[in-house]
Amino acid sequence: MTKSSAYRNVVAVVRVVVAALIVAAVVAQLERSIQIWHKGGLDVGFQLVNFFSFFTIESNIASVVVLLIGAGFAFAKRDDPRWYTIFRVIVVTYMGVTGVVYNLLLRGVELPQGTTVEWSNEILHVVACAYLVLDWLFAPGRSALSWRVIRIIVIFPIVWAAYTLIRAPFAIDERTGKPWYPYPFLNPALATEGYFSVGFYVVLIAVIVGLVGAGAVWVSRNNRPFSA
Repeated sequence: MTKSSAYRNVVAVVRVVVAALIVAAVVAQLERSIQIWHKGGLDVGFQLVNFFSFFTIESNIASVVVLLIGAGFAFAKRDDPRWYTIFRVIVVTYMGVTGVVYNLLLRGVELPQGTTVEWSNEILHVVACAYLVLDWLFAPGRSALSWRVIRIIVIFPIVWAAYTLIRAPFAIDERTGKPWYPYPFLNPALATEGYFSVGFYVVLIAVIVGLVGAGAVWVSRNNRPFSA
């Protein structure tokens, strides 16, 4: 076995391990939340939709998919096809933004998913985010991307923000009787300037997503990973 083949095998195994950790973290938090919903007599179906409306959960689920597909390419000693490289840079960007936003704005803030499972929280907001970025920097197989990919990267966060703001007035939290928002900075009732402040945060996050995505694309064009 050559040195490069051994390296690809290591990358593949680590990807599978991290994907398994993410799945375990999501499941652990979901189980804890379901227990709390049942005890509180809450509508579990409604709460499940809320749970999977968190950008963090969606990004981490996408990470599991991208890591497992990438593990398959690494085990097969194949370079990544273009469609996968684009999918990968999108997920890397979202996880990078998740890590930055959570640790700068939301760490220590109680979120409405039920009692937080601490180890799960750290995996979803720190470990997984850090690994996806490191994987992008050092794992073999990726190719150079066009700057036009940035336009694709920003689509989902914009759609997600629109979905969240449109749904909220119709998603009344049974515990508070008020509209449900996954994150405090999206709730106009908690913002200093109402929807103006919310709009500012949405634009700010879109800018951060664009900048992180641009950085990831730049890496693909200027930093060749170790490869066979």
